[in-house]
Amino acid sequence: MISFSHCCSCLSPLVLCCCPRASSGPDTGPRSCDCFVSLPPGSKHDQVIFGKNSDRPRDEVQEVTYYPAANHPPGSVLECTYIQIPQVERTHAVVLSKPAWMWGAEMGANDQGVCIGNEAVWTKEEVNPGEALLGMDLLRLGLERGDTAWNALSVITELLQQHGQGGQCREDPKPFSYHNTFLLVDRSEAWVLETAGRLWVAQKVTEGVKNISNQLTVSTEISAEHPELRAVAQAQGWWDGQGIFNFGQVFTPEQPPARMELAKQRYRGGTELLQLSSKSPWRHSTS
Repeated sequence: MISFSHCCSCLSPLVLCCCPRASSGPDTGPRSCDCFVSLPPGSKHDQVIFGKNSDRPRDEVQEVTYYPAANHPPGSVLECTYIQIPQVERTHAVVLSKPAWMWGAEMGANDQGVCIGNEAVWTKEEVNPGEALLGMDLLRLGLERGDTAWNALSVITELLQQHGQGGQCREDPKPFSYHNTFLLVDRSEAWVLETAGRLWVAQKVTEGVKNISNQLTVSTEISAEHPELRAVAQAQGWWDGQGIFNFGQVFTPEQPPARMELAKQRYRGGTELLQLSSKSPWRHSTS
């Protein structure tokens, strides 16, 4: 269970990062994993507000950590949770909320004013149980290497293509792996990035409010996508290639896990609450 509240004024004058504790009852584990953003004019004082809660196991040790910006020698290798990848020459300073046992993070912000949170999802693409980059590794890599939300998204999708995503997502020996969605935010815009294996789709949000949960929320309002996304969907028989392409409908499994089913109500409720408390409903941009 994560409880994390941090004002990122030291990292960005415009971004507030606040992450309330995930809800749970006396006899149940955490039950809520959600992200939201409010972009002007959605927030009262025209600030950018980012928030996330998380349903990590209640007995999992959580850390709030700071890693300074750093230069790395050419040819350096980076040890992520399960695999090694080439390191870049320069990484940004980051504040992370993370499970202690993994290299990656559930949420965080960097010194360029970028915030990212992730959610677990399952799609029609098979989940890779083998060792690869965790979604949390991809999140941290996006923060360490991206100076805008879009650039962080590009970092994630490029690494996804090169190394894939997968691996055990908790310390418990019981198998638990998933695909990931991300909410990436900077001073001027936000991006929702949803993945299915190495495939992905993204939606740009330029004002108002937007939330994500353990759901595929991108439908037809697509701003960017993997170049083979529709071809794969058509080849698998998930889309006929003729009608409107709705990513959520095409890639959501016919029998989604209980976690995704339970998230539907949270997602709808979060959307309604954000729209009630904001000055305008969220609007996406396809530019």
